[in-house]
Amino acid sequence: MTGVTLFLMFLLNLGILTFPDVARCSGVWQTIRKSNCSAGTDVDFESFREQFHRNYKPHSDCYHRRKSYFKNSIKRHAYLNSLSTDKDSAKYGINQFSDLSINEFRELYLTATAETVPPYSGWKTEGVPAKFDWRDQAAVGSVQNQQATRVKLVKQSEYPYKAETGICHLFSQSHDGVLVKDFAAHDFSGREEDMMGRLVEWGPLAVTVDAISWQDYLGGIMQHHCSCHHANHAVLVTGYDTTGDVPYWIVQNSWGTSWGNEGYVYIKMGDNVCGIADSVTAVFL
Repeated sequence: MTGVTLFLMFLLNLGILTFPDVARCSGVWQTIRKSNCSAGTDVDFESFREQFHRNYKPHSDCYHRRKSYFKNSIKRHAYLNSLSTDKDSAKYGINQFSDLSINEFRELYLTATAETVPPYSGWKTEGVPAKFDWRDQAAVGSVQNQQATRVKLVKQSEYPYKAETGICHLFSQSHDGVLVKDFAAHDFSGREEDMMGRLVEWGPLAVTVDAISWQDYLGGIMQHHCSCHHANHAVLVTGYDTTGDVPYWIVQNSWGTSWGNEGYVYIKMGDNVCGIADSVTAVFL
């Protein structure tokens, strides 16, 4: 199951697989920045409803429940932001997930699991650039918004192989596909410098992470607030930057461009933050 999830992320990167694009709420990031969106913000629940096109009826049970979750999220943002260690630390605040409970968010968006993979035992990395991003090589597809959609590769039982000349039956979301020649899956925990080298050599890397605190993420470099060995979400590492005070991975998510850094999250390198190095997969075409 995890292998399928990671491979889907790879197809998403190539632009072969897409998800329904609904209610992106363009301009959300600008609005968030202007209103500060932390504890004490003047953005109230009604403004949130208008900004994110929520249509639950005022004063209904749903309305009061969502408002309660919204208030809880404001308290959560204040706590997370209180742990900030420097100007580059991650910032947390109101976004499209602020009226979801933590359990709802987990059930809708954090459904991936990670298999145990062997520790990386290859050659050590030398001479890699201080900064690298596969987006600069036009090798990364645009950020998509998967919402809570469930997608899959077609099972053999659904489309069995027959050794004969016949007619191809296309599914409604069919595409030309790609031929995968090989793949690699390793645990790079404790060896993130080597992970840098393999990123440059192999291409974007599919990883599984603990993304429970990502519900509230607005931007900046995530340096804590999540654990390793508790993976629940699959994402794509497209690059890294070691030129600043805090080196970080550049990670493409699948929750639309209104989330995070225009759909990306930055994760501190070197400490296996969010378990980013626990289960790393690359495919070769």
